[in-house]
Amino acid sequence: MTTPAKVVSINISTGKGTIKKPIPVGNLIENHGLEGDAHAGPWHRQLCLLAIESVRKMDETGIKGLCAGKFAENITTEGIELYSLAVGTQLKIGDTLHEVTQIGKECHSGCEVQKLVGKCIVPKEGIFTKVLKGGQIQAGDEITVL
Repeated sequence: MTTPAKVVSINISTGKGTIKKPIPVGNLIENHGLEGDAHAGPWHRQLCLLAIESVRKMDETGIKGLCAGKFAENITTEGIELYSLAVGTQLKIGDTLHEVTQIGKECHSGCEVQKLVGKCIVPKEGIFTKVLKGGQIQAGDEITVL
């Protein structure tokens, strides 16, 4: 039996290009993103998702101190290969609904993640979504590909 995909951590920051800190519950706002997060707003990259499996790949390279939010992702997931999803795919996370809008991104200079970690996995394995239906999410919530 396969373990369902789930949320490992909800992460937030008030500044762009900075490492995010875990929070117990995230309030997702339709067509906006995570309430209080620097990247929220009416655009196509409202949330960044990264799998804990991707973080572990970086850990295996010898980089120490990696944890949820260290790559500036809003939602750390487990049990789903995010970067293999197609743009336009819809995800149900808890009671919220999301649409994948972008796979990966170009890393910009001056990023705190790059400075502290030395290398970032988001450009290849992170995904971005917009919030179609808001609500609250927390660690342990199930993720379903629709």
